[in-house]
Amino acid sequence: MLRAISSAALFLLAGGLAAHAGGDAALGKKVFNRCIACHEAETDRDKVGPHLLGVVGRKAGSAESFAGHYSQAMKNAGAGGLVWDEANLTEYLKAPRQKVPGNRMAFTGLTSDDDIANVIAYLKADPKP
Repeated sequence: MLRAISSAALFLLAGGLAAHAGGDAALGKKVFNRCIACHEAETDRDKVGPHLLGVVGRKAGSAESFAGHYSQAMKNAGAGGLVWDEANLTEYLKAPRQKVPGNRMAFTGLTSDDDIANVIAYLKADPKP
């Protein structure tokens, strides 16, 4: 009996950790509302910043439609091999100016690890919630 309860508890704990690691796209859409003044994630329309449709897996500074508007720092980061995978997005969303010093993004970063994971899940979702 105790073994069954322990196994069930471990299963629930592992499931909760996996959900945190993967994030929740619907919650991420709500967090992304902080970003929509400057970025679009559901279409390839640029705003003050580049569109983020398909950003996961894309080289930094490489959205062709925004090519003439990227900061030199972002262009250099992409030329240096920075690709927006989950790890790099996590670092960038936490502290954009530390991850890519000299970039033009005015946003100072997200403080909640859950918010970051959820935004990344939202950016990865296709179709978006």
